[in-house]
Parts: sequence; structure tokens; C-alpha cells
Amino acid sequence: MFALNFYSDLYGDVLRNYRKTVTIRLGDKSDKYRTGMLVWVTIGARFSRRQKLYAAILDRVEVKPIRELSPRDIEREHPEFRNEDDVIGMLSRIYGDFVTPDQLVTVIYFSRVDE
Repeated sequence: MFALNFYSDLYGDVLRNYRKTVTIRLGDKSDKYRTGMLVWVTIGARFSRRQKLYAAILDRVEVKPIRELSPRDIEREHPEFRNEDDVIGMLSRIYGDFVTPDQLVTVIYFSRVDE
């Protein structure tokens, strides 16, 4: 089973309220995540204990430059994000790298699965 892990300080509330249905990951992750996969949505810090929130199905996996993200992609990543600068800031914070609009990201659309 694969997991989509999120940092609780950034995403805990929107994941628990099911307001987040997209994750944008830096780089091409299409070899790891594929449409139709079942994954666990988890929160917690890297290399530490994590909490499983729910199972989800990956509805669609797309790879594209940040500059091609749609307003809907951005809003579904986080309801408070409005533009690509918000996404670049978030990616820079998480990955600790300098991120530009030309860099590739993997946009993973997911839906909760009731068990």
C-alpha cells in the first residue's frame, strides 16, 4: 500500500474536513503514483510516527510545469491558495529548494474511499 503523506501543520484541518482533493508534488512522480491506485492519506513529519486519516483512490495523475496549473488545481491543493506564487511558496517550504514556475510538478487528484 502506498501513502500520500502530509505535514499536519499545513494540511491537518483541510484533510480532516475533506476540503483537500489534490496534492501537488515537486518533480515527476508518475512512476510512483498512478491513476486508479488505492492509497492511505496520512499526516505526520518525515521519519516519525504518522496517522492514517482515510483510504483514497487516485482519480488522475498529471505532470506539468507549475506555470500550467489551473486555478482549480491550485484551489483544490489548498482552499486558501489563489495563484502559482502560493504553490511555489509551499513547495519551497516543504522541499527546501528554490522553485520556479518552469519546474515540473505532479498533480495528484484523489477522492476519499469510505470503508
